[in-house]
Amino acid sequence: MKIELATEQDYQYIVERDRHIPESLVRTKIREKEIFIIKDSEKEIGWMRYGYFWDNIPFMNMIWIDEEYRGRGIGKEMVLYWEEIMRERGFELIMTSTQSNEEAQHFYRKIGYRDAGCLLLETQPLEVILTKNL
Repeated sequence: MKIELATEQDYQYIVERDRHIPESLVRTKIREKEIFIIKDSEKEIGWMRYGYFWDNIPFMNMIWIDEEYRGRGIGKEMVLYWEEIMRERGFELIMTSTQSNEEAQHFYRKIGYRDAGCLLLETQPLEVILTKNL
């Protein structure tokens, strides 16, 4: 397994799976080096996209692992890889979120994230905000 910055060659793979942002933003995120791609023998098997909360706190927006590769620790490896890069860049705090009806909240807590609040939108389940000190 290999984790690297996404490139234009990964664009189609990502947009076919990321239904949460407009396609045009995927290219921007690739150019800004805010998407990592996960490969197994040169085949894309997942990706992680991030941005910045308040323009200065790294915020993991989305992590995706193709279904047949889930449950193997790949997501954890991706998150820990990203955390190390953020630490090397001098960040001391990182964030992510997940909906309260998703299992991901338990995954994040197991690897050291702590509940930091929540957001309730009219048409969505409760969004749980999680932070981790690096």
